[in-house]
Amino acid sequence: MWCIAPAMSDFFLSQSSVARARTRTTKEIDFLNTMGFLTAKPVVFLVNLSEKDYKRKKNKWLLKIHEWIQKNSPGDVMIPYSGALESMLVEMPEDEGKAYLDEIKTTSALPKIVKTGFASINLIYFFTAGPDEVKCWQIRQGYKAPQAAGTIHTDFEKGFICAEVMRFDELKELGSENAVKAAGKYKQEGKNYVVGDGDVIFFKFNVGRGK
Repeated sequence: MWCIAPAMSDFFLSQSSVARARTRTTKEIDFLNTMGFLTAKPVVFLVNLSEKDYKRKKNKWLLKIHEWIQKNSPGDVMIPYSGALESMLVEMPEDEGKAYLDEIKTTSALPKIVKTGFASINLIYFFTAGPDEVKCWQIRQGYKAPQAAGTIHTDFEKGFICAEVMRFDELKELGSENAVKAAGKYKQEGKNYVVGDGDVIFFKFNVGRGK
């Protein structure tokens, strides 16, 4: 096994190729995952522009960088942003930042960077909510309800009974949990339910059940 990794590394280097750009069988992917190749990891290319160039979405290097990515790292994402602008927005109160963005007729790239970064490493998030607080939990895409419950506490997964689920976008649109229920969009899901990005979940569990 140890002699294969250097040979594969030499192949990628000699071909000026990145491991993630090649189609692989499941068996090959399982093997590559044990090697930890840097070029097998997902990449998001962030292109830092001046505030002026970011606002007008134009820079003499943008097209060239995009063409290079398409040729050398096909499928990877390029996101232009302005570090100077984002730094300034962080220092501003939220209302002032929003007013400034409206004034210069642009938006922050930070939400897109965060969402793209999450997606590139197959992460999603779900919410739990109560009278006093709302929490956001990160999980791998494809997790089923018991696994998601286990990220909160192992007892939740061991004693999982069901998950009561509503979508955040539907909750936002309808305005309240009762309204979601009245619209028939509040659902009870079992252990095979695959958690969706942005789900709002109330888990029912029995501690004694998992012992």
